[in-house]
Amino acid sequence: MTELISHPEWLLLVLAPVFFLCMLGEYWVALRRGKLGDNARYNVPEVLCNFTLAGLHQAADLLTGLLIAKVYLWWFGWRLFDIEMSVSLFLLLMVAQDFCYYWFHRASHRVRWMWAAHVVHHSSERMNFSTAFRQSLMYPLAGMWLFWLPLVVIGFPPQWVVFVVLLNLGLQFFVHTQWIKTLGPVEWIFNTPSHHRVHHGVNPQYIDKNYGGILIIWDKLFGTFEPESEPVRYGIPKPVNSFNPLVVTFAEWQQMWRDATQPDLSVRQRWQCLFAPPEQAQDHTTHEQVSRKT
Repeated sequence: MTELISHPEWLLLVLAPVFFLCMLGEYWVALRRGKLGDNARYNVPEVLCNFTLAGLHQAADLLTGLLIAKVYLWWFGWRLFDIEMSVSLFLLLMVAQDFCYYWFHRASHRVRWMWAAHVVHHSSERMNFSTAFRQSLMYPLAGMWLFWLPLVVIGFPPQWVVFVVLLNLGLQFFVHTQWIKTLGPVEWIFNTPSHHRVHHGVNPQYIDKNYGGILIIWDKLFGTFEPESEPVRYGIPKPVNSFNPLVVTFAEWQQMWRDATQPDLSVRQRWQCLFAPPEQAQDHTTHEQVSRKT
């Protein structure tokens, strides 16, 4: 455990055998017996794309990790409290990190710059355990790490913060499935597969709902909770239609760049192309294009 805290980047590798056992179970027990629909099946090109995206994501984290660690350590020098970790403080850190994760996740849907990275995770039209591996190498550039800085400033040791961030992400693997339907009273407090299926839906009432990582209480507190009431249609409004991991990674960044570099836009309009909510930015550029044609 001490070794994991010192080198938290190994945590997901330690959990990897559990992940693969879950995928095998989902495939052999549920899919091969016909208990799940077509949008839960394992499509080989897509699974390979998902695994490649996970590898690129991990590589990007390792490459940028040293720089981010230096930033965290600098801010840790200005910490408000000297915190010595214990079981109770570890649990407090888990809750505090999940609160920060909620706001990171919400911003990733409402700020186009961040959505350009996060859209990778939502671009699949299937939901199974392999979908959890569908991550973006662009998260460091998008600013994901900024959301954990308050924890460092409070006084939680940076290595513990990184460990808890990775633990949170690792636990979220288990909500990416249609195999588990509902979990009863557990769903009152915790994020579950049912809640997270809603989050991945393009059904109108499901869009931008259920941002929680481990806990669903933040969504209930801040008005973004939606129960699973009808079958979920997975994907994004503008499908990528590719299993090429580089196309999946950079499609939205390319579109955002094209929108922001159109001629005859004001500085304010270019800023909106980059940082407005995704649908507002896209509607804005579409309006500009129509205006120029007419």
